[in-house]
Amino acid sequence: MTTRIAPAAMDDVAARAQTLRRDIDEHNHRYHVLDAPSIPDAEYDALLRELEAIEATHPELASADSPTRRVGGKPFGGFAQVRHDTPMLSLANAFSDAEVGQFVRKIRERLELGDDAPLRFSLEPKFDGLAIALRYEHGVFVRGATRGDGETGEDVSANLRTIKAIPLRLRGGDVPALLEVRGEVYMPRAAFEKYNEGARASGGKIKLLVNPRNGAAGSLRQLDPAITASRPLAFFAYAVGVVDGLDGHHALPPRHSQLLAKLRDWGFPVSSLVATASGADGCLDYFRRIGAQREQLPFDIDGVVYKLDDLRLQRELGYVGRTPRWALAHKFPAQERTTTVQDITVNIGRTGAATPVANLSPVFVGGVTVSNATLHNADQVARLDVRVGDTVVVRRAGDVIPEVVAVVLDRRPERTTAWVMPTHCPVCGSAIEREEGGVVARCSGGLACPAQRVRAIFHFASRRAMDIDGLGERLIEGLVEFGFLQSVADLYALNLGDLLEMKRRADERDGTTPETVKDGKIASKWADNLIAAIAASKHTTLERFLYALGIPEVGQATAKALARHFGRLDALLRADATALLEVPDVGPIMAAHIIAFFAEAHNRDAISQLRAAGVTWTQAQPQREPRGALAGQTFVLTGTLSTLARDAAKEKLEALGAKVAGSVSKKTSVVVAGEAAGSKLDKAHELGVEIWDEARLLAVLAEHGLA
Repeated sequence: MTTRIAPAAMDDVAARAQTLRRDIDEHNHRYHVLDAPSIPDAEYDALLRELEAIEATHPELASADSPTRRVGGKPFGGFAQVRHDTPMLSLANAFSDAEVGQFVRKIRERLELGDDAPLRFSLEPKFDGLAIALRYEHGVFVRGATRGDGETGEDVSANLRTIKAIPLRLRGGDVPALLEVRGEVYMPRAAFEKYNEGARASGGKIKLLVNPRNGAAGSLRQLDPAITASRPLAFFAYAVGVVDGLDGHHALPPRHSQLLAKLRDWGFPVSSLVATASGADGCLDYFRRIGAQREQLPFDIDGVVYKLDDLRLQRELGYVGRTPRWALAHKFPAQERTTTVQDITVNIGRTGAATPVANLSPVFVGGVTVSNATLHNADQVARLDVRVGDTVVVRRAGDVIPEVVAVVLDRRPERTTAWVMPTHCPVCGSAIEREEGGVVARCSGGLACPAQRVRAIFHFASRRAMDIDGLGERLIEGLVEFGFLQSVADLYALNLGDLLEMKRRADERDGTTPETVKDGKIASKWADNLIAAIAASKHTTLERFLYALGIPEVGQATAKALARHFGRLDALLRADATALLEVPDVGPIMAAHIIAFFAEAHNRDAISQLRAAGVTWTQAQPQREPRGALAGQTFVLTGTLSTLARDAAKEKLEALGAKVAGSVSKKTSVVVAGEAAGSKLDKAHELGVEIWDEARLLAVLAEHGLA
């Protein structure tokens, strides 16, 4: 029999639950963020138990941001994929003072600043944990995801809720309607040691963790949130991703260091080691100071990060590829160990690169057990004279792939022989070739080589290539393993039955019950969506198609340049080195790669099959000289455009023949100034450069049908 509570009494229960949630959140903040607990653990536990009892009795009073949600829920079968609204990019690495100096000089050059102009950086430790993105809507935590490949991560929201350092509701009244905070989940050293002490005492019932970083990553990817809740995880915030609409009246601060302070105000833990400094000397002083403290810190770091402090200048500098021009990771010196080489094998990568790999007697270095280390290329093997049986020095710096850096010659066994790159691919038997003057040897099997197949198909389907949503690497591995995919062209022959049959076989192999047996309609929704995405990808552009093919050295920018220059694929297929060298940014090595790729019969066959399957694009005329109403003019975009994203504005200007540059100079024709335009606008006034506002830009675009 259910006991009914009078409305007035129910109001008291609801008010008590709200008070408990507020008080527990405050105590969590004091303990895990401020490191200043205000009540004993026993009192905290009593408050939490009282709230749990209220929510159990009155589930209608429970809320998504309740601290009771931190204890972990029911296990689930896997992690959903999350596409990041803005990519979680990788930082360029530096290992020397000279590289830091070069980084600062390049920033000055791109911003056209003199050597005496102040250039301030925000400085922070480079935490050795797992990068995550936290999404808040109107101040309430709604989702958290791992970095993944930078574009797509895994939804680990349930596990992140168990980490008490991560606020479930933000503090303060100036919280954005939508806020994505990025940071690092890590395991403190003392907590790691204490956990392993308990694991050792369990007699094998609890598995030992290898190191704090692996402990953090493994804990966050547990399918049972209760296991994550039992692990001693912590969190530091260090950046903001997407921000949309402020509920209050305060704009975000103009500097990264001020943004970190704002994150603290909102309830996020931010490392007390963050600082600011001017120029390369200030950065290097910080690097040495943190390096001297490294062993005494309560958490692991593998370097420091320098970020240009001015957020407006960050936007002006932008990115090169998937790396910001305004940030740099300065790594600490690598850790090294010695071990012996048991064998030297060849690994074939996505582009066919044949990389020699030393198979080693396992050795613990840089926090992990290493049994394989890269030898990079045949020249490196010859230079080091690495042989099977040798004792070698292995280095691992941070997340860098372990490498062999030296041979201990006085320990070399008798009758060893020099290693030679094999002449044929160990996977498909095709010839391994090396272009004249080049360093990298490659399997000539191209898209027909099984070793290249999974990664080649994954690249082909990626967002910036053919953009086949839902086709992840694990799914591709299953389709290849069970014979449904032999090449990228086979994608367009897949049907619903193929996908469900592959899933059935994979489930049988893994010993799980296929969901399709329970309800074919529900279980096939993912397959229906994937078939639709594959069909939609048939209509693309030539530049996307060229990038999707995975031609060595051909990235997005080169694919675009090739598409514009030749206009049609057939013209590119006929091009010789002389014709290719006329394309901007294509040099002799890249031209040789392009010619070799299209000369391979396997690759031409795959292209023919793709076209026969219906992959098509709009044919265009070659654009070898700037053409259009703005041909020959150089534009610079600065500030924020309210109705047009900067990338879209750049694309439309380029469509009219204009060149879009990153800095203002005497060669600049027009500066388009949006809201909060800064130094570039000042430079335009100084040089007498013509200035357009956003309305003038939109009017010109509309005049030529590009509004």
